[in-house]
Amino acid sequence: MSFESPFGKSITSEDIVDTLSFFDDWEERYKYIIDLGKELPAMDDAKKTDDYLLRGCQSQVWIDSSAENGALVFEADSDAHIVRGLLGMVLAAFNYKTPAEIIAFDVDEYFSQVDLVKHLSPTRGNGLRAMVQKIKDTAAAASHE
Repeated sequence: MSFESPFGKSITSEDIVDTLSFFDDWEERYKYIIDLGKELPAMDDAKKTDDYLLRGCQSQVWIDSSAENGALVFEADSDAHIVRGLLGMVLAAFNYKTPAEIIAFDVDEYFSQVDLVKHLSPTRGNGLRAMVQKIKDTAAAASHE
């Protein structure tokens, strides 16, 4: 794919947890999450097709993956600013990791550290779970190849 993303390299899940812990209220946290979305590289419009479209999200979300040196690299995009930020949070945890690392990562603990899920609408929460499931399914399939 020869695609570069800061998520998983210069922006890690630990960085996000640390940064979100500085903010006292959720309005500031939402602004930070939206800002994260601005860091997400735009996906080529040619990939914004049904082949990459993630079902179960309120907004349109596209996810593609490739393998590089035993690690999985994910490219993702959305038509909603907050969802782009949530994708950034997810990719910070999973991008450039091996399938085994992805499967082993405790995403529920990650989200609970930032108190995220209870501050999302039920449909956004379902979409977030769908994103994580897609990535974990990709990792599971790759680990069997």
